[in-house]
Amino acid sequence: MALTNNQILTGIFNPQSAISYILRMLPIGFLFKLRLELNGIIRPFYAYCLWNAAQEAKKLGVKRISVIEFGVASGDGLLAIEKITEQVTKHTGVQIDIYGFDLGHGLPAPKDYKDLAFMWKKGFFKMDKESLTKRIKKTTRLILGDVAKTVPVFMKRNIAPIGFVSFDLDYYSSTASALKIFEVPENMLLPRVFCYFDDLIGNDEEIYSQYTGEALAIREFNNRNKNKKLDVINGLVHKRVIKDAPWYEEIYVLHTFNHRKYNNYTYSSKNRQ
Repeated sequence: MALTNNQILTGIFNPQSAISYILRMLPIGFLFKLRLELNGIIRPFYAYCLWNAAQEAKKLGVKRISVIEFGVASGDGLLAIEKITEQVTKHTGVQIDIYGFDLGHGLPAPKDYKDLAFMWKKGFFKMDKESLTKRIKKTTRLILGDVAKTVPVFMKRNIAPIGFVSFDLDYYSSTASALKIFEVPENMLLPRVFCYFDDLIGNDEEIYSQYTGEALAIREFNNRNKNKKLDVINGLVHKRVIKDAPWYEEIYVLHTFNHRKYNNYTYSSKNRQ
């Protein structure tokens, strides 16, 4: 994996970042747990969420979980999930089922200002379905179509509890539809589901706010759900060795407070005195 000019400059001014980028060039199985701590894995936000979701499942006695990527596009993210899950399963024993949702032919037309039409256009991020189907594992499921229609159908499936969801649908409208996945019965969710929202920070041209895009969809979800809330992990940056990764602010957790296993003790130490 070649470094971009931006990554090279970041490394010059921040040695910690340089270490992370160099580690990402190594085979994923080499020093996996150490690299997990140092963001030394391609798509470290996926690695963080997958690892912690599997750890939660293991402590709760759940042997298999589901992970979902909303917004597959070229499929690079889905392939990264496949590689990371191999290592996560190897180290935790938790089996992981992978699902990728996408319209299949690029973004639809924005519906209104909430979909941030000043940043996105119809047709962006087209998928080469034939090529991608050959690249992903046969056990990874691609679910193509409008999420407003595919998610309700998917919710009727008998799947392993959802442990991690990545949201990269760009639009408010699509994200709001995708968030309905969390309205499944509690047995289809871990009590705390790790989430990554790709479109909350962006570059200088991507001017996000609480009134458009993913942030608005999250806020509305929280407003209409009494016992389910999406929130950031307070102080995540202070728990990490590398301190300058923007994605720390894009990690959320869905808390299902009335989940029958929400109060099950899962701390690694049985006696904290």
